[in-house]
Amino acid sequence: MIELRTPAEIEAMKPAGRFVAETLATLRDETKVGTNLLSIDRRAHDLIRRAGAESCYIDYHPSFGASPFGKVICTSVNDAVLHGLPHDYTLRDGDLVSLDFAVSVDGWVADSAVSFVVGTARDEDLALIDTTERALDAAIRTATVQHRIGDISAAIAAVSHEGGYSINTDFGGHGVGRIMHGDPHIPNDGKAGRGYPLRAGLVVALEPWLLQTTDELVTDPDGWTLRSVDGSRGSHSEHTVAITEDGPIILTDRSWLGVN
Repeated sequence: MIELRTPAEIEAMKPAGRFVAETLATLRDETKVGTNLLSIDRRAHDLIRRAGAESCYIDYHPSFGASPFGKVICTSVNDAVLHGLPHDYTLRDGDLVSLDFAVSVDGWVADSAVSFVVGTARDEDLALIDTTERALDAAIRTATVQHRIGDISAAIAAVSHEGGYSINTDFGGHGVGRIMHGDPHIPNDGKAGRGYPLRAGLVVALEPWLLQTTDELVTDPDGWTLRSVDGSRGSHSEHTVAITEDGPIILTDRSWLGVN
């Protein structure tokens, strides 16, 4: 069921958005060559505890997960792009890292993801990250009351295809509110003018993700981590966005913190 939020409810969602933004900015700044993925998870867990927030991941067990996730943040590295289960891995120079983080604050959820390279970056990795970020920007600009879900999907696809990337539509954007994953589903490819009409009060997580040379995924033995079938690298960018009569509000905006 698609739920629309009142202006007061959108205002009540802002603390969750700010906390997610601040946490991702902190973790990005602290994640370097030599950082262990389990250390990132412990740090995120500590920040959640201090804020009195609740993790959306630790007990999460959807149909596509082999078991409850058991951690509080997704850490996807190199050819892993989604649902990366933190494990005992120490980051190396040039690793491409995606951090995906969602929490509930006072019963309201926010969800966001960022990708970056630790140490020396390869040009093709920076181009991939830039494409997902520009696709996200295009999606947010399209998240207005005169458009439909298909317009958002088409905006993401246009930027992605222009960059030379193919698109997987198995996982995409989704509604956000009292739970992390709600209706509507927003695929990262689609036809403009089609789908559910966007209305004021709709709150969604928009999340373009791309792989360098494929759109096919395989699941790790851990039952969660999704990797490219050919070993090529992936990038994931995501924000929680509220659609209003006055335009989109990025609830997980990090720009006020001086970071993307």
